[in-house]
Amino acid sequence: MKLKELLKDKLSVAELDLMPTSFDVVGDILIFADFPTELVSKQQVIGEAIIAKRKNVNVILKKTGEYSGELRTPVLEVIAGENRKETIHKENNVRLKLDVEKVYFSARSANERLRISELVQDGESVLVMFSGCAPFVCVIAKNAAPSKVIGVELNKVGHEYGLTNVKMNKLENVELINGDVKEIVPKLGEKFDRVLMPLPKSAEDFLDVALTAVKKGSMVHFYDFLQEKEFDQAREKVLSACKRNNIKCEIVDVVKCGQYAPYTFRISVDFKIV
Repeated sequence: MKLKELLKDKLSVAELDLMPTSFDVVGDILIFADFPTELVSKQQVIGEAIIAKRKNVNVILKKTGEYSGELRTPVLEVIAGENRKETIHKENNVRLKLDVEKVYFSARSANERLRISELVQDGESVLVMFSGCAPFVCVIAKNAAPSKVIGVELNKVGHEYGLTNVKMNKLENVELINGDVKEIVPKLGEKFDRVLMPLPKSAEDFLDVALTAVKKGSMVHFYDFLQEKEFDQAREKVLSACKRNNIKCEIVDVVKCGQYAPYTFRISVDFKIV
């Protein structure tokens, strides 16, 4: 049921027109990214109505527009339901425990995580840069048969949740490292069959680092946020980085992985080292 239909007995026609149509659900928490100030006085009524009708939701949060900490994670306010921001999210045969305020996580990337896991061949070694609470790590380790999956995450809280999730899903051949990928990846001294770069933004700043961990035949998944007419910019970022590092590559595909904003998509540039 759409929110406007659900709330038609709680709000006026003018208020219904202001209701956001976009939100995320992580575990049993519903999160509004843009909640109009005109509806603040009704936010608890709205939240309680949603919880009453959507049995899978127990907490309603809204982004406040403020950010906290070195990693600039968004501050979230509870507007209805239980007073918590931690949940367990289920997807792709795994469970992921996280605090949605302290750890970056996109439920909308579930299909992309499954897509990557289906590309992983038996025995592959996989590096996940910016691994967060380990969603890519867990989905790959659970649904494919890699020889090992290594995740590197700067956010200590995200790293700790990742360790919890690996244990909770009873996964083997997984190693999680807390630290800056620019420092950690070169020190690994390893070449991987597949490298993932699921950074929310500015992943191009880390392409040079990713290329220190590849070999002939490696596949790399570079993520970016662009309008469709700008997709060539992502290809150029990849080609420029490979040229700069004297590495030959072939762009295999450019895949839409979800819509980030109107006319703006999250994309993966899948390229192979040749």
